[in-house]
Amino acid sequence: MKVVVVESPAKAKAINKYLGKDYTVLASYGHIRDLPSKQGSVDPEKKFEMVWALSKGAEKNIKQIADAVKKADALYLATDPDREGEAIAWHIYEVLKEKKLLDKVDIHRSVFHEITKKAIVDAIDNPRSLNQGLIDAYLARRALDYLVGFTLSPVLWHKLPGSKSAGRVQSVALRLITDREREIELFNPEEYWTVDVDLLSKDQKRFTARLAEYNGEKVQKFTFQNEKSVSPVVASIESQNFHVSHIDKKRVKRNPYPPFTTSTLQQEAARKLGFSASKTMTVAQSLYEGINLQGDTVGLITYMRTDSFHLSNDAVLRMRDYMKENYGEKYVPDSPRFYKSKSKNAQEAHEAIRPTDAFRTPDNMRSHLDTDQLRLYELI
Repeated sequence: MKVVVVESPAKAKAINKYLGKDYTVLASYGHIRDLPSKQGSVDPEKKFEMVWALSKGAEKNIKQIADAVKKADALYLATDPDREGEAIAWHIYEVLKEKKLLDKVDIHRSVFHEITKKAIVDAIDNPRSLNQGLIDAYLARRALDYLVGFTLSPVLWHKLPGSKSAGRVQSVALRLITDREREIELFNPEEYWTVDVDLLSKDQKRFTARLAEYNGEKVQKFTFQNEKSVSPVVASIESQNFHVSHIDKKRVKRNPYPPFTTSTLQQEAARKLGFSASKTMTVAQSLYEGINLQGDTVGLITYMRTDSFHLSNDAVLRMRDYMKENYGEKYVPDSPRFYKSKSKNAQEAHEAIRPTDAFRTPDNMRSHLDTDQLRLYELI
């Protein structure tokens, strides 16, 4: 028997169908261990040694996984493909190792970016080992959370009674905001004027023009600093007639925007749909974990925590087929477009957020999704 561990029970149920009776798919229900909120959980004097304890309610889930592993010959840690997913896989591995259950079990780390049969089977067939770089990134983040919170929170409680806690990110962000607010308070406002003119064309259409040049000199921001300096200019303009000297016409080529990353999806969903960042991620999670289609649970989008613009070759070919079929050959570029992330730390092994199948259009999925799911899926 082979045991597969994922994070959520919804995923476990879907993946169990894809893998069949030789596999037992169990859920960890997120993180199973954390740092106890007491002095000494992280010791900077001992190379940041960390003391872990099982999270509340995790004992039952760990026991279920441990009981299954006792009868297994292979363990697949198939938690999410990001840093936190790698951390959960590492915690499960460490707890089972402490229980001495892994001596005769093959350990694999399987990663998938979409919940479709092909992606799941590929992930199981092509496992890797745990990524120590991602684990170290998680440990550094968690140690900082603890040390900053444990050091600053008591000060915060003393200075601002009723406040909750100080965070590794929020504390720095608050400092940036207060520094900026001080700059605003110290700002010395300066007056400047611009000149806009409402004009009528020969066919009585109104348009507005802004004064860009006066007496042969370009008009800058502080060219006119008060009403006295701008009044003669206004008088001069009002005494004249104007004509359009020439019109430039040119063809402009505009490339499509790159596919969504986590941050750009949240920005667009806020701008176009009025979703908060947390609501966007909750709805995206439901689209990723999948909906029931003809008895199968099918994920509609790839994993929603990513900073990469990368798209798989299979997905690109499928999208090109969709374009040919629905819009015609002339709308398909000769070669696919590829976008590179400007971030040095972008995890390019991940994919951007995309539909798992371009042929599953929002119209086709309309009857299977609620209003929020449909709107976000349409955006993606």
